Amino acid sequence: MVRAVEQEQESKKLTSMILDFKGSNDNKDEGDNGLNSNVSIEEMVAAFQAREKQLLNGKFHIFIFKLDKMDQMKEKFAKLLLGEDMSGGGTGVSSALALSNAITNLAASVFGEQSRLEPMSTERKARWRKEMAWLLSVTDHIVELVPSHQKNKDGSDMEIMVTKQRNDLLMNIPALRTLDRMLIDGLDTFKDQTEFYYLSKDASDSEKGNNKREDDKWWLPTVKVPPDGLSEAARKNLQVQRECVTQVLKAAMAINAQLLSEMEIPESYIESLPKNGRASLGDSIYKSITDEFFDPDQFLSSMDLSSEHKILDLKNRIEASIVIWKRKMHQKDSKSWGSGVSMEKRELFEERVEIILHLIKHRFPGLPQSSLDISKIEYNKDVGQAVLESYSRILESLAHTVMSRIEDVIRADLLTQDPPESNPTKDDSRPNSVHGGDDSESTNAQTLSDLLTWTTDQNDNEDQTEPQLETPKENNDQKHLTKLNMLINKKISYLESLGGLRSPTSRH
Repeated sequence: MVRAVEQEQESKKLTSMILDFKGSNDNKDEGDNGLNSNVSIEEMVAAFQAREKQLLNGKFHIFIFKLDKMDQMKEKFAKLLLGEDMSGGGTGVSSALALSNAITNLAASVFGEQSRLEPMSTERKARWRKEMAWLLSVTDHIVELVPSHQKNKDGSDMEIMVTKQRNDLLMNIPALRTLDRMLIDGLDTFKDQTEFYYLSKDASDSEKGNNKREDDKWWLPTVKVPPDGLSEAARKNLQVQRECVTQVLKAAMAINAQLLSEMEIPESYIESLPKNGRASLGDSIYKSITDEFFDPDQFLSSMDLSSEHKILDLKNRIEASIVIWKRKMHQKDSKSWGSGVSMEKRELFEERVEIILHLIKHRFPGLPQSSLDISKIEYNKDVGQAVLESYSRILESLAHTVMSRIEDVIRADLLTQDPPESNPTKDDSRPNSVHGGDDSESTNAQTLSDLLTWTTDQNDNEDQTEPQLETPKENNDQKHLTKLNMLINKKISYLESLGGLRSPTSRH
């Protein structure tokens, strides 16, 4: 009896579902594959089962996709936990370095193909946002205890300690996300543009014309513009984007330099230093710096800076001498370093080499990381600092890349207006960056000389005139960029801003 009732209920349920299915298909055209009023119950049952199977397959594929995404995330975090040693042998690097390497490698794989001034593909954008969200989620759990108040049921107040995301992460992560969004949105403005285009790598010299690349970046495509040059609207957009990217570059450099300055100098680096500044600099450089009359510009002009390797070598020597003299003056190292130089003279010499260091960073912002920078990143144990340093470094690298692509288009446009012989534009791919030196091309756009404050005197004079970052349309971005300006305008000594002006060479 009970079984008969259950069968009757199942029959009614199936009949109701079939009638619903039939009714939904009665409105379809005759050419459709839907059922008509002449089909049999058996055919409707078969069609219903086929449709149900199709829906189940769709849900199964969605489930498999989510499962695959979760497996990817598990694999990535497992690699981070094991310090990149998937064998589990205990020979992995620290969690901080593993996370830093993960962000750097992700940026290299996503942005390494940005050889043209065009928007990123949808797939690359989605991958970047998804995997960066995974890696940045670690910082949500880096917290500190802060005092707070709790109201009890009886109305009394009680002071308690609550957790809050660490202050440097709370301020810098949203700011870096804003810079990230500004760069990607800036590339999107070149979508569907028809003012310029790129030649293939196999194009003949006659096709390239005056735009033929004369630098060592032969793999980059050649830009072509109309014979009469770009339109005024296109030039204005390029100029706006150039200034915006310059401000992003400025902010990323400032954050990165500040983070590197806060990292502790590893003992392994200190142990590798010579015993005095003279041994680090060399006799000829030391003699020039300790001369009674010292001109930093004249000093740099007398140095051989013909290659990136020589510039980086000079930077490494200067940073090492600064660390040596700082330790002698402020830490009063008990070791016998053997120096007959007075404290006053040592302070004077230190100021001079700091000026030289900042001039080098100003003129050659595209340099690879120095030995001090690499050592700090390698031995850093603070996961929060590692995330901020690597994120700001890859944003700086991307900004540098986008700036180079913009400069390529501007250079091609200028070649249509002036003969190549009289064109003063400088190739941005050389060691001194697009904003370096005495480039006469930088007319309206702000240069790094305007943007980066090299001395405390300049900081004092420019407090009222420092340009503010152009914020995106979102109101919440204004708060983060206002904090950025506060960070950028903060007065720090040259020692505090050692290194960090660029990501590894392969990024550019």
